[in-house]
Amino acid sequence: MALISDYGLLGDCQGSALVSRDGSIDWWCPSRFDSPSVFGRILDGRAGFWSVRPAAAFDVRRRYTDGSLVIETEFTTDTGTLRLTDALTFGLGERGHGIGFASPHVLVRRLELLTGTVETLVELEPRFEYGLVTPQFTQTESGIEIAGGADRLTLHATRPLAVDSTRASGKYRLDAGDVVVFALHHRHSTDLPVQRVDGAALLEDTTTAWQSWSHLHQSYRGPYREQVERSALVLQGLTYQPTGAVVAAATTSLPEEVGGSWNWDYRFGWVRDGSWTMKALWVAACPDESQRFFEWIARSAGFAEDAHLQIMFGVGGEHDLTEHELGHLSGYADSTPVRVGNDAWDQTQLDVLGEVLDSAWQLRDQLGELSPTTSAFLRSVADRAASTWREQDTGIWEGREGKRHYLTSKLMCWVALDRAVKLAPRLGSDSRVDRWGEERDAIRTAILERGWNAEVGAFTGAFDSDHLDAGVLLMPLVGFLPADDDRFLSTLEVIERDLGNDELLQRWTGAGGEGAFLICSYWLASGFAQSGQVERARTIFEAVSAHANDLGLLSEEVDLKNRTLLGNFPQGLSHVGLINAAWTIAEATKAAHK
Repeated sequence: MALISDYGLLGDCQGSALVSRDGSIDWWCPSRFDSPSVFGRILDGRAGFWSVRPAAAFDVRRRYTDGSLVIETEFTTDTGTLRLTDALTFGLGERGHGIGFASPHVLVRRLELLTGTVETLVELEPRFEYGLVTPQFTQTESGIEIAGGADRLTLHATRPLAVDSTRASGKYRLDAGDVVVFALHHRHSTDLPVQRVDGAALLEDTTTAWQSWSHLHQSYRGPYREQVERSALVLQGLTYQPTGAVVAAATTSLPEEVGGSWNWDYRFGWVRDGSWTMKALWVAACPDESQRFFEWIARSAGFAEDAHLQIMFGVGGEHDLTEHELGHLSGYADSTPVRVGNDAWDQTQLDVLGEVLDSAWQLRDQLGELSPTTSAFLRSVADRAASTWREQDTGIWEGREGKRHYLTSKLMCWVALDRAVKLAPRLGSDSRVDRWGEERDAIRTAILERGWNAEVGAFTGAFDSDHLDAGVLLMPLVGFLPADDDRFLSTLEVIERDLGNDELLQRWTGAGGEGAFLICSYWLASGFAQSGQVERARTIFEAVSAHANDLGLLSEEVDLKNRTLLGNFPQGLSHVGLINAAWTIAEATKAAHK
């Protein structure tokens, strides 16, 4: 089984695919990130794949073509070198801001023999609906038609494949200069049959479209520019263009601990990630994407006075994300259960109130005059923070063991009210500024009195607790305390000492065998940078970022035993953390040289 870090992301800003170092596409959810997979071998060997590779032993080198999510893989054998180029394609003529709106849902694979002679193997075995449906293959004059359940695939190829009832395969002897192109088009059973597509033209146009987008957006000039630009492309690849939603990750059920049961579906948009993601998009010069993400959150949430604000939505704005298990799948490395949907949608997480209002504050210049509906929505969020911050909730880590008075939840309620007070002149005459200000100050007092533990020497994860939580590192990032405050400096040192392992942080006290969460380590780097300890911040940032794979992709966690990537992949929040930490280091460096 391939390691999680062996995969590269392909995306068309509507769905996603993962291709391994040895040329196997083991995950593809076409049309929407959360649609049932066509290839799912990453979760079970029987759930479908598409492999293209040399028949003989080979060495591998791969890269993204500049400014794109198009992957070039070079296989070097004893007899020659084969280049495989993979992409999920855009519609012809898409450029700049508009990429992904008209995705045709075509996966293109182009083979080119660069030198010598190479025997090449192609195996195509889709299994629809997460491996439940074995489709039938039919050879036609225009290509191969593949049908089963609600899915249809059409394969157009410049060289034929042999077909039996449930798979297609081929073995080619390729000589220097030979080129073979495959275009696999997905549609639903209710859609009209597709016309033959020019895979080579789609591939070329897709590469140009990505590079056009990068040229318009990639203006970051600070330290770690290459990593920031790659992370911005990952976030764009995780954006569902029809609505502006940004999904947390491209996959479901890749485990937080191999063999464990903490396997969740991350193919939805989290409100919690909103303000962090928007800041990252701003740093990476993607203001349009930031605004569309905020508008998606506001539309998805709807509006009802004192209503519970849901923490996550489907990419189309769906509310009910009820979770169920796919018992027929064995899971990545036998990590079960495999889950589709995520029951965290129904949790109470008070921190999301802060993320919404912080997002609006960050976008205050772009949003212009607020509509009555948006103003009412933001006022309701502030009112809810004022009335509920004293309640218990499930916290930012979505634990399923019960509710507590989590400090980060109180902190983000403070953010909600602080930003609401600042935005009040734009929120209309119904703004309850005096109440918002009073409750904001009450939260501050409570955090300083009940969140600080003098014996531990740190702000702890919950009120009146002695357990640590890396989430408290957000304090200076949201403006609650200056990073050079003695209590925060002590918190930095204690968290690094007690939760750290060679610059990698676990989330909380007692995490046991759980991996280190990359976002937490980037918060640690940001804390040191803001406190003026820039060299320490750089050391942490570089050590954490070194865990990215050869394509620059990060998952959610790092296994502390063997230092491999764990969790859903690629993880948007890890790349958000990278971008924001790089910017924080850049700003701290400027301040140090004034």
